[in-house]
Amino acid sequence: MAPALIEPLHNSSLPSHDKLLHYKNTPWPKHAETRKHLDYEPGRTVIESHDVYEHKDLLPSFPNLHWEALTEVPYRDKGLQGDPRFRNLLGSATDVFDYNPKIGTEIHGINLAKLTDAQKNDLARLISTRGVVFFRNQTDLDIDAQRELGAYFGTLHKHATTAVPRRAGLEDVHVVFTDGSSKDQRAVFSPTFLWHSDVTYELQPPSYTSLKVLSGPPRGGGGDTLWASQYAAYDLLSAPMQKYLEGLSALHSAQIQADGSHALGRPVRRDPIVTKHPLIRTHPVTGWKSLFFNPGFVTAIVGIPKAESDAIINYLNEIISTTQEIHVRFQWQKNDIAFWDNRICNHSASYGFLPHSRHAVRVACHAERPAFDPAGKSQEEEFNARHGLPTVNKDGARQSNYND
Repeated sequence: MAPALIEPLHNSSLPSHDKLLHYKNTPWPKHAETRKHLDYEPGRTVIESHDVYEHKDLLPSFPNLHWEALTEVPYRDKGLQGDPRFRNLLGSATDVFDYNPKIGTEIHGINLAKLTDAQKNDLARLISTRGVVFFRNQTDLDIDAQRELGAYFGTLHKHATTAVPRRAGLEDVHVVFTDGSSKDQRAVFSPTFLWHSDVTYELQPPSYTSLKVLSGPPRGGGGDTLWASQYAAYDLLSAPMQKYLEGLSALHSAQIQADGSHALGRPVRRDPIVTKHPLIRTHPVTGWKSLFFNPGFVTAIVGIPKAESDAIINYLNEIISTTQEIHVRFQWQKNDIAFWDNRICNHSASYGFLPHSRHAVRVACHAERPAFDPAGKSQEEEFNARHGLPTVNKDGARQSNYND
């Protein structure tokens, strides 16, 4: 969830035809079954009616609860037990492909509700390697199965401020919800600020995180999600900058989320905290170093002047938000699932999909406390050595012509 992208909840129910009457003068296409073949209106997509909605029990609520501060929980990464070639998982796949060399893989033919333990271990290892993995049309993976799969990887995280489902007993599920009457908040937050890793202020921020879209805009209707690889962000830095940042820590704060909830009259279920984490961490499965930074929660770099801290934060914000080759963008369809490693990815929602609704549920498990191992490796250096690619020249002073 974005650090403070919290909007007033009007009725916690998806829009009916009545709620969409204010769009009646806009020439939206008719439903697919009544359209003529290839009836196309640029920038307009079919509005799905939710007069009868099958996921009402998973609509958002904000129960007035209070939890004690989190304490450290045991964690052993299941990816360590995975096959380095992912043969248990991919043996059942009908297709697998990467979105780009740095991040993002899509797998077809896998039913996430029916994985063996060996396949789950491979899945964890693949997510650790690729950052985010996508699965289409996972109709069998209902919220109970999604929680069961998440709990296999570790203790499920409970969010202190965001919405949880109406159904009791699902306080470890985070609900993403926007309907046709929600306010457009794009002007409120800068695009760089919306990039974040989830709840990095926790003592043990999450690792394996799944998000399933229950309903949302149709293809071309907007609402995509983007991820950025922090392995690749680390590899973009010069060797002197890598060495410098490896010795620094950053403060991650929950205060802005708590303030946003208080401002809307919503409960804050756990007192906000500020936690210090290393700015560079080493992944326990891959052994690769990654940046551990996000624009949404990092407020300061420890032990250096504020001007220097601000300059580093602005520099890292730019790397994460503007470096296209470390990004992957996913266009959702109903029942699709993204499974990512929150330790090594930032992500950002995209908006502007009014008047469509968007409803998704997220499950995440706690990981280890972030730690830096100086013996860690670089993803890019290991990849280049394995495939016989040249060492990247990071000298920005040399002359070159731009070529796209």
